[in-house]
Amino acid sequence: MRKWLPLTAICLGAFILLVDVTIVNVALPRMADDLHASFTSLQWVIDIYALALAALLLAVGSLADLFGHRRLYVAGLVVFAAASLACSLAPNAAVLITARAVQGVGGAAMFATSAALVAATYHGRDRGVAFGVWGAVNGAAAAAGPIAGGLLTEGLGWQAIFLVNLPIAVVAMILTLRVLPAGSRKAGRLDLPGAIAFTLAAAAVTYALIRGGEQGWDDRLAVAAFVVAGLAAVGFLVAERLTARPMLDLALLRRPSFAGLLTGALLFQLAAFGGLVYVSLWLQNVLGLSPVRGGLALMPLAGTAFVVAAVAGRHTHRFAPRLPIGVGLLCVAAGSALLRLFVGTGSGQSALFAGLAVVGVGVGLTTPVLVSAAVESVPPRQAGMAGGAVNTFRQLGMTLGIALFGAVFSARLRAAPSVRAGYAAGIDRVALWAAVAALVGAVVVLTSVRRGPHAEPDPAPGATASADAAGSAATAVSART
Repeated sequence: MRKWLPLTAICLGAFILLVDVTIVNVALPRMADDLHASFTSLQWVIDIYALALAALLLAVGSLADLFGHRRLYVAGLVVFAAASLACSLAPNAAVLITARAVQGVGGAAMFATSAALVAATYHGRDRGVAFGVWGAVNGAAAAAGPIAGGLLTEGLGWQAIFLVNLPIAVVAMILTLRVLPAGSRKAGRLDLPGAIAFTLAAAAVTYALIRGGEQGWDDRLAVAAFVVAGLAAVGFLVAERLTARPMLDLALLRRPSFAGLLTGALLFQLAAFGGLVYVSLWLQNVLGLSPVRGGLALMPLAGTAFVVAAVAGRHTHRFAPRLPIGVGLLCVAAGSALLRLFVGTGSGQSALFAGLAVVGVGVGLTTPVLVSAAVESVPPRQAGMAGGAVNTFRQLGMTLGIALFGAVFSARLRAAPSVRAGYAAGIDRVALWAAVAALVGAVVVLTSVRRGPHAEPDPAPGATASADAAGSAATAVSART
């Protein structure tokens, strides 16, 4: 059993960082009451965490290559635990949002290194078993988030959803230092201009969407943020083109399969998860459900996704990756359409069941295949970069989804004659845009993604970016999903 202790250390970190993406949803109403927080503040409590993950994954992955994966993983655990404590002690929304941002920094370090640590620690048949367990823990984290959040919030207060991270992080740190190999450093340097430009672009566009939805799209700060986002995006492209070791080799974007998968990953996460926070607010603020019952009401999505992923993961390798991903996105679109059909002013929580369950089927079909498909669409030396890019675009999709849907939701809420009608109208419009986004993603994936690493010629012979240990991890995942 000792040989599985390293996997335990890795899975503990993966669990708490991923469960914190969804655990906050059902606690938001209690947070708002205790901290006297505004609607915009509620958006940022969730968005800033996902934004930090999205903006820093590529950069932290490069740092891990330079300084060692175990070292960065432990540093991530320390930062995550300290930020979790700060979240629980936050006296107001501003401190909570700041602490969540720092928590996201620690989460990015853990997320960017965990798969590489599995690959470096296990070999042969054990590696397949290890990645199977690691993937199941990732799925379980998403399913456990709403329930754990509800139980902790109702039983001990919303602060408990952050305090529970501390003992888990401590155990993970002790195990990591004792049983995981230290690894070695590599020569090279961080693509700092690219990292700064990407982070600034992601933060600016997120702020612009939230500010524009609250103050109007002609608001000066919103317009300025959009301009900054555009300039930073151009700066990122220039930086990646000029540096010898880019975080993202732009030549890969000329591969239709890879570009289609990045687009699909962003729209998938946006459509499937971007609107859940507003559904949670409706369940508690309008229907009056407790945090536990609010979490249970979201279980059709998480539970169905977990079951479908476990079953489909054994068979999806038989098909071209565009099929499970494309069909999964179509299911997300269909589920969103069902939510729009059934949720109305007089609806109860049962109106969510069919739509969330169908969305869950889509999530279960899509999630196990995205990273492996991206890895297979690029040369082997760039496998790690491809996997990191897809995870980055997934987190960015969730960040932008929360911000964009928040603008749509708040506009419908302000225009409605009553709070109940406003919430129903907001969910209706959010579901519509989620369905459209998922449908567009499905079309892009089904028409552009092709199977196999050699389906397309290398667009830039000499384009560089050495594969890191995460590349081996992603390859192992692709071989067993």
